[in-house]
Amino acid sequence: MPHFEIHANNVEDAKTFYAGLFGWTFTPMPGAEDIEYHLISAADIGEGKGLTAGIFKRMDKSQAPGSAIRGGTMTFDVDDCDASYAWALDNGGSEALPPSEMPGIGRFAYVEDGQGNVVGMITSEGAE
Repeated sequence: MPHFEIHANNVEDAKTFYAGLFGWTFTPMPGAEDIEYHLISAADIGEGKGLTAGIFKRMDKSQAPGSAIRGGTMTFDVDDCDASYAWALDNGGSEALPPSEMPGIGRFAYVEDGQGNVVGMITSEGAE
């Protein structure tokens, strides 16, 4: 089963960011308190949903905002790319790539989450 993880300098701030941006909820993982590991749940993320995820304390310092991509990016479907992008910028995120059109695909954007990660959002063509 695919699994992704988000590394965060401040786990509580990152949980607040992703809960607001995507509506995710978080459950502390027993036995992983020292790294503040939380399992992520959403309509399409969690046990039995084909994709699992976690968020935990970054083991080293993140690079400065605006630096080159520091690892894989995660991209998620959203109802309104522009609205989600604006929400992210108003809630601790910063611009990585502003909303743009990709013909035949849809509207997409990338933001930095304030924790050293880049996350993407896409509204598929015809979904608006």
